[in-house]
Amino acid sequence: MSKLPEPQRWVTRRSFLYNSALAGGGLLVAASAAGRALAQAPAIITADSRRIAMPYGVQSGDLSGGRAVVWSRADRPARMIVEVATTESFRNAKRFSGPVAVTDSDYTARIDLSGLPADQRVFYRVSFQDLSDLKSFSEPVTGQFRTAPSNGRVRFVWSGDTAGQGYGINPDFGGMRIYEAMRRTEPHFFIHSGDTIYADGPIPETKELPGGGVWRNVTTEAKSKVAETLGDFRGAHAYNLMDENLRRFNAEVPMFAQWDDHEATNNWYWEKRMDADQRYKEKSAAVLAANGMRAFLEYMPIRHDPENRDRIYNKFSYGPHLDVFRIDMRSYRGPNTANLQEEMGPETAILGSEQIRWLKQALLASNATWKVIAADMPIGLVVYDNGKDKTGSEAIAQGDGPARGRELEIADLLSFIRRNGIRNTVWLTADVHYTAAHFYDPNKAKFQDFEPFWEFVSGPLNAGTFGPNPLDDTFGPQLMYVKAPPEGQSNLAPSAGMQFFGQVDIGEDGVMLVTLKDLDGQTLYTKELLPAA
Repeated sequence: MSKLPEPQRWVTRRSFLYNSALAGGGLLVAASAAGRALAQAPAIITADSRRIAMPYGVQSGDLSGGRAVVWSRADRPARMIVEVATTESFRNAKRFSGPVAVTDSDYTARIDLSGLPADQRVFYRVSFQDLSDLKSFSEPVTGQFRTAPSNGRVRFVWSGDTAGQGYGINPDFGGMRIYEAMRRTEPHFFIHSGDTIYADGPIPETKELPGGGVWRNVTTEAKSKVAETLGDFRGAHAYNLMDENLRRFNAEVPMFAQWDDHEATNNWYWEKRMDADQRYKEKSAAVLAANGMRAFLEYMPIRHDPENRDRIYNKFSYGPHLDVFRIDMRSYRGPNTANLQEEMGPETAILGSEQIRWLKQALLASNATWKVIAADMPIGLVVYDNGKDKTGSEAIAQGDGPARGRELEIADLLSFIRRNGIRNTVWLTADVHYTAAHFYDPNKAKFQDFEPFWEFVSGPLNAGTFGPNPLDDTFGPQLMYVKAPPEGQSNLAPSAGMQFFGQVDIGEDGVMLVTLKDLDGQTLYTKELLPAA
């Protein structure tokens, strides 16, 4: 593949490279002269009933080093237009003609802004030009984000698991309220730790609650069944964006989006078959995952890699104190076996050799005070592949004892971090539908060749609450805090109040404060971490 030119700076030029949605994303192309001419056509007033619409608002994401992705979706073929300014009035705004949103991308489009000024609040305004009437434009929708502060002060939030276990958008409950609670903290960005949708979880009109009562959902045709076709998966992503809280949050808070299993189907790996699940006509999990990945990449504000369209893992720098390493524990894993292998091989992979090499080198090259590893699954919690029978391994841990199975890959990574003097790594994750703080202590571990580190777990965002899961002593995790349903209770509704997110604050002095919070943003637990020299 020929090398593509570097994106142009928005502060000095009127055109730059953007991510094309024509092939489902992934190919960087330059705006054509014809496209610019079309976008510059004068706008005229159009009746609202005929005007192009943007039903799902705007999003931004993958904010790093003067770059940010801006995303939106039209309701018909249209060209994306983005205006960017450093004032809310959009005085002296720069206007960019973006890609054409067409059927092949489900009318989603994104533009990759570059050359953004440091330590600056950036306002953007998105509209779409109707391709069937070039003088007609949609009503613009505005958003904003802040580039990395030069003084190193950062606040961000993280969590996972949206619209799971049949708990969807309930207007009586106020919709997905936790997104509003996170927005009120005014974070610089949000890490969605996976399970951004539940493609395998239909949303019924009503759902009986444990202990009595009824949960009432907004429903759509796409969410009336498990997702199998590409259209089904797209519909699952679109469903979440019907929530007003989420749209308002997306317009103000950039996202680093991860995926896990429910973007395709529960506990999937490439070799998995769905023969025993009568809900599915499509029996290959690989086919489901391929459709799920395409829809995920279309609907999330992710910067597409022109060399590898399906790559999700990446590093994001946000000021002198923080690098975020978004890893992918789903795409490169081996099958969910008993996970007891004593030597590494294809079946023990969880990140895979290529991603492990990248992560090691990226950690080694990082000059940031803190290296936050955004993982879609926890390290030391046992998550069974078959929860009912408690068999098989879905995550990393397989039970007490020496490192085995997928733990071998993690042990190798942790040893690399210790041997190379890589300081101040913190793991953030979700997946298990409760919140907890774990301190990994080599003095209490079966495998001891690593430096102590912290892992914080938070979620769900709008799904059933479960847990707690058993701890595996291989890496010596010590339970410092947990909030989960009482014994004998599980799959609690969001109305039970046990929905969680985490907040991280880093000061100018590099001190990190981690706070675990509940549905209403109330503090449950805090931990101050001092950076090692």
